Amino acid sequence: MLKIEDLSVFYDHIHAVKGLSLSAEEGEIVALIGANGAGKSTTLAAISGIIRTAGGRITFRGKDIANMSPQLIFQNGIVQVPEGRAILATLTVRENLDLGAFTRKDRFQVGKDRNAILSRFSVLGKKAGQRAGTLSGGEQQMLAIGRALMAQPRLLLLDEPSMGLAPIIVKEIFEIIMEINRQGTSVLLVEQNAKAALAISSRGYVLATGRIALEGTAEALLRDPMVTRAYLGA
Repeated sequence: MLKIEDLSVFYDHIHAVKGLSLSAEEGEIVALIGANGAGKSTTLAAISGIIRTAGGRITFRGKDIANMSPQLIFQNGIVQVPEGRAILATLTVRENLDLGAFTRKDRFQVGKDRNAILSRFSVLGKKAGQRAGTLSGGEQQMLAIGRALMAQPRLLLLDEPSMGLAPIIVKEIFEIIMEINRQGTSVLLVEQNAKAALAISSRGYVLATGRIALEGTAEALLRDPMVTRAYLGA
């Protein structure tokens, strides 16, 4: 589905991603873990077209998307939930969700999908007319994910969805991610919470200073001594 080969990206004159190669297949959750500054968010930005690549290839469902405009990448089915959520605080929950469907023409179906998301995230359903800025951090993360789902993505890019959330809310967010995947959406998950990310993923990559340091099944990475020492607190 998604294939990245020898990707190179500069960010503010820093060589942030250096010869990175990874893939995500249809139906997978793939984790990309690593420390702050490893290049995880830069990689997602390159996939989304937010930042230009300096070399390498990014293909999605057989189509070369490297340096394609963000809007075209979005229309091709790759949707990102950014770090920090980026909800529009002065708009209501309902209005934020509708923004996720801005390229869609099927307004009747958009309304049905919005109602389905408000039902799935029941806490949002109770606050559909409330300004998004009044929501808790966990509720805002649910809204950001719901807004992305309104675009009917084939591949969902999640950038640090657990950041700043209480452990009980993190557990709920990761259960939501698994449910989204079971319903047919592939996921590329960037996370510092390596244990939580690998626990729901089929495969994973460990990124260090812009390069892939390790890759393998999630189960194998959870047992790897380097991952255990560096990311699992042992």
